[in-house]
Amino acid sequence: MNYCIQCGSQNIAYEIPDGDHRPRHFCKNCDYIHYQNPRIIVGCLIIDDDKILLAKRGIEPRYGLWNLPAGFMEEGEDVQKGAAREVLEEIGADVDIFAPHCVYSLPHVSQVFIHFLARLKSHNYGPTPESLEVRFFDIKDIPWDSIAFSSTTYALKKYISDRQKKSQEFHIGVKK
Repeated sequence: MNYCIQCGSQNIAYEIPDGDHRPRHFCKNCDYIHYQNPRIIVGCLIIDDDKILLAKRGIEPRYGLWNLPAGFMEEGEDVQKGAAREVLEEIGADVDIFAPHCVYSLPHVSQVFIHFLARLKSHNYGPTPESLEVRFFDIKDIPWDSIAFSSTTYALKKYISDRQKKSQEFHIGVKK
């Protein structure tokens, strides 16, 4: 960090501010503490009968690999609206979100994923500039070797486990 976003000073230190417990960027000029918090990614595990929708990524990172429709929350939106917006951006579809499914943390990159269970409001969906292909997969046909992110693998495996147990649970996971 080169400049304070509060006053523009270059007098920035990385130290533990008074009353805090961890080092942070701190402006020595105006005492502003520059907190850096995890980024929240929201999305949906869309189901239709026994099938799960996956979208092949049309953007980096992980271009060409399969993923659940998901992306970063925007300021001023709640998690469900953000997840629905991401589905619309990635597959051009509106969804009915009916349950929270999982939270998955990636502390090493300061990201937290929140996935919801959802159904399409209509069968109008398809590729967008963010997706090369959109398909429903039978559970037995999920392309495990071509999944983009560990958060998607986690959400899919927990959903499949819940189906096998005939339950619907809320899951919390961490990539270590």
